[in-house]
Amino acid sequence: MGFPFPLKHVCSIQKHNCTCFVSTKLSERKIEDSCFSRQPAKTLWYDRPRYVFLEFCVEDSIDVKVDIQDYWVIFSCKNVDGVEFYNKIDFYARVNSKDSQNKRSGRSITCFMRKWKEKVAWPRLTKENIKPAWLFVDFDNWRDWEGDEEVEKVMVEEYAELLQKVTHKDPPPTMDDLDDFRTRVLWCRPAELPREREAPLPGFYVGLQDTILFPEGGGQPDDRGLIEDIPVLRVTRQGAEALHFVQTPLEPGSEVLLSLDWDRRFDHMQQHSGQHLITAIADLMFGFKTTSWELGRQRSIIELDTPSMTKEQVVALEENVNEKIRAHIPVTVKEFSDGDPEVEMVRTRGLPDDHTGPVRIVSIEDVDDNMCCGTHVSNLSQLQVIKLLGTEKGKKNKTNLVFLAGNRVLKSVEWSHSTEKTLTSLLKNGPEEHVEAVKRLQNSVKMLQKNNLNLLRDLAVLTAQSFKSNPNRDQLFVLHRKDGDTEFMNIIANEIGMDETLLFLTVGDEKEAGLFLLAGPIKIVENLGPRVAEILEGKGAGKRGRFQGKANRMSRRAEAQALLQEFIDHQSSEV
Repeated sequence: MGFPFPLKHVCSIQKHNCTCFVSTKLSERKIEDSCFSRQPAKTLWYDRPRYVFLEFCVEDSIDVKVDIQDYWVIFSCKNVDGVEFYNKIDFYARVNSKDSQNKRSGRSITCFMRKWKEKVAWPRLTKENIKPAWLFVDFDNWRDWEGDEEVEKVMVEEYAELLQKVTHKDPPPTMDDLDDFRTRVLWCRPAELPREREAPLPGFYVGLQDTILFPEGGGQPDDRGLIEDIPVLRVTRQGAEALHFVQTPLEPGSEVLLSLDWDRRFDHMQQHSGQHLITAIADLMFGFKTTSWELGRQRSIIELDTPSMTKEQVVALEENVNEKIRAHIPVTVKEFSDGDPEVEMVRTRGLPDDHTGPVRIVSIEDVDDNMCCGTHVSNLSQLQVIKLLGTEKGKKNKTNLVFLAGNRVLKSVEWSHSTEKTLTSLLKNGPEEHVEAVKRLQNSVKMLQKNNLNLLRDLAVLTAQSFKSNPNRDQLFVLHRKDGDTEFMNIIANEIGMDETLLFLTVGDEKEAGLFLLAGPIKIVENLGPRVAEILEGKGAGKRGRFQGKANRMSRRAEAQALLQEFIDHQSSEV
């Protein structure tokens, strides 16, 4: 499906008879109106006869997103310290978003909004007559309009010239450029790459004059590759630019060699073209519309606008899409001007409001025409095969269809065969008997667990009786058992009794996390329970002479025992 962004520059690259399409200059995507855990950026504004100027004051900004609409603007970014900024401004009057631009500098981001009604002064920037605390008039640039139109014209023309320099492109790369593509570094700035459950990775964002690496978006992950011998760890889109994240700085103006991880690219081509085919046939056969899709690391998912899908429908769909693959159907790309009647005939979720330039259509001959700028094969035969793994319940009464395409099917078969061989060796029987053998093992394990639980209960009773039968027993009873559980500890506490004896019982790994129970006289437990939990770096709760919970540092049991013994000794000395 992909994402229907307009293309500033598209390069068509062929390798192994596969055609892929890479966009390096994509239009702005609409920024979601979400400001959770963000703060507004200081904003300056001033009025001109034809334009309204906005300046968001953020130094060394990264991940800048600006969405200018006719009645509002949304701005968001981060600074080098990771602070997130977010502003939404509802305009005093309408602007012409199609003729409005923005530019970034090291100190701020400036927006040029073309007025819908020129030469009409704005007394304020905002729709409501309430000035936000972060909004200020830029008095350095605020002046009378007389003779000002020429100044304004020069400012806008200078900005247009800057855009022209940035977006200038050489001729598109040829098929041979995939392995040997040279381009030029436009800029390089410090950045951080966010990572799940880890600290951000420090490095640099690099802007190139042109690129053969596809930025993430539209359900499709980004490409990987090398700039010279420096790994490109992420390619993202910021406005009309592709940002290449590396850990080594590059000199602006230098010419560099850019290479592509072809295996990753071809995998994405197979999955993306496979999604187009499945989406088209599911709609044709059953009227199921695709509402979204995700290209995952191991499997891909298509969200269908239907509450359910039968097994028979899944089988029929799989047979049909594989027939199309065997039919050797071409996949081609066509470009149309915006407003061309042909565009109205294709499958799409619409163009962004700020779209400019040609509209790109990916066509599967006599099967599907879809607006897309993703990477694709040049013939369905290059998909090899598609396997539908089944369905899962989706969100909002929809169904997720899980699939594999191309080499992923072969890898899945290879993994399944390897697993089958291992199970055959372990279970000592053939593949057709694996399921029954595993069921028998599961039943045996359940029986052993039940017997072990009964033995553990008996052991708890015997442990308690052994302690009670000792005429010289201590006032403090301490026990740790690695394979015990909560029931084991409570049986011991019940059997011994808690009126005269203080019990400190623990179960689990001796050096890591586990469970604990402190039982005994109510007032003593209420006093010492929270202190024991604190020593064990855990949490717990108690009532009626029992305080139990989870311990994160069982290695500190000796410290807790020492605390309890000290309390018992002190109590005995007072008596």
